Amino acid sequence: MAKTFIGIDLGGTKILGARVNQAEVFAREYLYLPKDNGDENVVINLIIDVISKLMDDTVQGIGIGLPSIVDSEEGVVYDVQNIPSWKEVHLVKHLEKHFNVPIFMNNDANCYALGEAYFGQGIECDFFVGLTIGTGLGAGIIYNQKLIDGSSGASGEFGILPYQGKTLEDYCSGQFFENEYKKSGYVMAQLAEQGDEEALKAFREFGFHLGNAIKIIMSTVDPQRITIGGSVAQSRKYYETQMNETIKSFPYGRSVENIQIAFSDTNNMGMLGAASLCFKSGIINV
Repeated sequence: MAKTFIGIDLGGTKILGARVNQAEVFAREYLYLPKDNGDENVVINLIIDVISKLMDDTVQGIGIGLPSIVDSEEGVVYDVQNIPSWKEVHLVKHLEKHFNVPIFMNNDANCYALGEAYFGQGIECDFFVGLTIGTGLGAGIIYNQKLIDGSSGASGEFGILPYQGKTLEDYCSGQFFENEYKKSGYVMAQLAEQGDEEALKAFREFGFHLGNAIKIIMSTVDPQRITIGGSVAQSRKYYETQMNETIKSFPYGRSVENIQIAFSDTNNMGMLGAASLCFKSGIINV
C-alpha cells in the first residue's frame, strides 16, 4: 500500500486539503472559513474536519501551510491574517490530540516553494527561489529539495525590504493595484484583457517593480531559477516583457544570462507544498 501525506493550505477564505504522495493526488477536500471566527477553536475544528475526511491508513504525516509567522519547531503560529483570534495558537498540540502521525507546519510561501520543488518548476533544479504573488509577496528558498528555513523562520522575507519609501510588497503584489489605482489585481487584469490603456500601463509599472525585486534576489541569493506563482502571476502576459527588460539592467551580465525565470503551471501549489513538508522531514534549519 502506497504511503501518502496530507497537505493543508489555510487561506484567506477557505481551507484546502489533499492526500498525496510524490507523484499523485488521491483526494481533495475544502471548507470555507466563517466570517465570524472570533473563537480560535472554530477554525481549529474546521481544520480537524478537513483532515478527518482525508485521513486513512496510508497517511504517514500531515503538513500545514499558514499565512503568518510560524515557529515550525514548536508548532506554534502567530498573528494569522484574516483570523483575528489566532494571536498565538499551539496548533500542532491541538492536532496531535486527534491524529497519531507526525505533523509539520510552515509559512504558506515556504510551502509554495517546497511544492514547486516536488511537483512543479523546481523539479531537477538544485537551487531556486519560489515567489508567490497575490495579496502579498511571499518567498521560499530551496536547496536540494530542502527548505532553507533560517535560524528564526524568516528566511526569504523579501517583501518586507524597504523600497521607494515603502516595502517591496507594496509594489510587487496585488497591493500595488489597490494602492495606486484603487482597483484589485483581478479587476485590473480584466480591464487589461479589454485593452484598457490605464490597466496596461499599471501592469507595465508592476513589471518594472517586480524586475527590481528579482534583481535584489539575484544579488542576495543568486539562485539558478526563480519560480513565480500566485494569483497575480496568472496575468504575466501584461507585465513579463517589462519585468525582463528591468532584469537586464542588473550590473552582472553573466548573472542575467544564467538566471531562469519560470511561472508556475500547477494549481493549488500551496496545498501540495504543505504535504511536501513531510517528505524527508522537509526542513533545514541553519
